[in-house]
Amino acid sequence: MKTWFECKIRYEKVMANGMNKKVTEPYLVDALSFTEAEARIIEEMIPFISGEFTVSDIKRANYSELFPSEEEAADRWFKCKLIFITLDEKSGAEKKTSTQVLVQAADLRDAVKKLDEGMKGTMADYQIALVSETPLMDVFPYIVPDEDGATDKTGKNADSPVIRSFLCSLPDGCRTSFNIDGKSIIIDKTGKGTVVSREDSDSKH
Repeated sequence: MKTWFECKIRYEKVMANGMNKKVTEPYLVDALSFTEAEARIIEEMIPFISGEFTVSDIKRANYSELFPSEEEAADRWFKCKLIFITLDEKSGAEKKTSTQVLVQAADLRDAVKKLDEGMKGTMADYQIALVSETPLMDVFPYIVPDEDGATDKTGKNADSPVIRSFLCSLPDGCRTSFNIDGKSIIIDKTGKGTVVSREDSDSKH
């Protein structure tokens, strides 16, 4: 079973009106530990955020299953609480157990539809106790690289084991830099939260 971590990223975002605003956005990553979760989210965010960003919080997220969608309209993530009903063979009494799954969908109605579709293979009876939209911006499951080292259909190796092991090895209280695609990235773990910046943007502060 995958272990999910919710990581909060704080950075300066250009809003629709052209103004810059500090925002904190949650993302979900599949990782083995808090340390690896931080390394993975830094790795995923570096190509998308041009300026400085901070990993402000990491916490475990209790999801037993993920139902992603490739539909363009399905741009939101919904948390669904399911209750499974089983019968005790000896006493005949009903036993209820609950679990949480994450569904990518366009809206609440679509989330229920996709949830039922995803649960078609299960033999157990279940009830949908709750469906609520989450603030998650994106979800990054771990993808095992193929023989060419690529991790997705585009051939882009977003999950580099070398970069990740380097990021995982950094102790709290350190400040260091390394290069990705010829760009110097600075990792600062001396304060609260891990701050990631580029050498060019760092020099402006």
